[in-house]
Amino acid sequence: MPMMSLPDWIAEFSRPDHVWYLKRLSANDTLANATHQAGPYIPKELLFRVLPGLHNREAENPRVQVDAFVDSGTEVRSVTAIWYNNRHRGGTRDEARVTGWGGSASALLDPDSTGALAVFVFENGALDSGATAIHVWVCNGYQDEMFEDVVGPVDPGKAITWRPGEPISLFAAGSVRTSCSLRPSEMPPHWLERFPSAAEIVRRSVELQALQSQTPDDRLVRRRKCEFEIFKSVEEALEGPKVEAGFRSLDEFLVLAQTILQRRKSRSGRSLELHAREIFLEEGLVEHQQFSHGATSEGDKKPDFLFPSAQAYADQDFPKERLRMLAAKTTARDRWRQVLNEADRVSTKHLLTLQEGVSENQFAEMEAANLQLVIPASLIDAFPESVRPKLITLDSFIYQVRGLR
Repeated sequence: MPMMSLPDWIAEFSRPDHVWYLKRLSANDTLANATHQAGPYIPKELLFRVLPGLHNREAENPRVQVDAFVDSGTEVRSVTAIWYNNRHRGGTRDEARVTGWGGSASALLDPDSTGALAVFVFENGALDSGATAIHVWVCNGYQDEMFEDVVGPVDPGKAITWRPGEPISLFAAGSVRTSCSLRPSEMPPHWLERFPSAAEIVRRSVELQALQSQTPDDRLVRRRKCEFEIFKSVEEALEGPKVEAGFRSLDEFLVLAQTILQRRKSRSGRSLELHAREIFLEEGLVEHQQFSHGATSEGDKKPDFLFPSAQAYADQDFPKERLRMLAAKTTARDRWRQVLNEADRVSTKHLLTLQEGVSENQFAEMEAANLQLVIPASLIDAFPESVRPKLITLDSFIYQVRGLR
C-alpha cells in the first residue's frame, strides 16, 4: 500500500470486519533492553481470535504466516505467528509470539520507538476465516493524539483491543468486579447525577488503598490502577444505560462517544499529578511551605509542582540551587520537551512518568537537556541497564526535597 496520511489510514481501517490492537511500546517490546525478544507482545488470546489457524492443539508449535505492512513507513514483511504449546505435552511453555519483524531495521523494534503508540490492525480479523494482513502504524510526534481521539487514552502498560462499530467496548460492560470497582449503591449519590471530578476519584482511591506501610512508589502504582477501576465503574453506571437504550441517530451516539473519550483523556492527563500530591501530603510535606501544586512560575507557565514553594521561587534572593520543579506526565517520549520551559530558575527539571523505558538515545537527549526522570521503583527494570543507575524513584525524590527550605 502506498504511503497515506494518518487521517486517511484511520478512515481506511475503521471497518467492523477489522480488529485493532493499540499499545505503547515498552523497552521489552523494542530492542532498547537488548533482550532479543521476538517482537512486540500481542496477547495469545487475541492472536487466537484473529488468526484462528494458530489455535491448533494437535500440532506442535503451530504457526501462521501473514503479510505485515508498517504503513507509517514503507516496511512490508511476512511475519510468523507461533504458538509455543509444549505445556500441552508435558512442558512448561504456553505463549504466542509474532516474529519476523526485521530486527533493528524495523520501526517497531527500533529502540527509539520505546514509548511510542503502536497500532496494529488485523485486516478482516473479525471474520471466521481470520486476518488476511496486519497493518501497523508507529506514532511519531503527537500522532498518538489522533488515535486517542478515536479510542481514548492508551496508558503505558495498558492496551486496547477494539473492533470498529462496537460502541459497547467503550464501557467494558460485564467486566469482572475488581477490588476497587464500585457498584452504584457504593457511590456517593451525586456521582450518579454528575460525573465526579478527577480529584474526587483520586481521593476515593486513597481511601480504598491506604497502603501507608508501603513505599510512595508502590502506593502510586497501585492507587492509579485502583483509580481507573473506580473511574470505569462510574462510567458504566452513568453511561451504560444510555448505550443499552440505544440511539435515535448517529449524531446522538457520536456526541456521547466524544464526551466519554474527552473525559477519559482529561482523567489520564490529570490523575498522575493528583496522586503525587496526595503522596507528598502523606509523606509529611506541607503544601505552600515545602511544595506548591499548580502555581505560576513565570507569565502563564504553571509547572505541576514547585519546591519548596511558589513563594520561594518568586523570591529572587532564595538560592536557585535549592529550587526544584516536578512535572507529571504519563508518557514522556514526545512530551518531555514541554517540561524544559516550565520554570526558568530551575536548571535541572524533574519528570515523573509511568513510561516503561526509553532508548539510550532518548535518555542521552534528556540528560543533555538537564532533565531527570523520576520512575516508580517497579518500572525501573523496564529501562536499559545502562540507564537504570541514572534514574531516581519517587521515594528518593521526596527525600531530596524534604530539606530544601
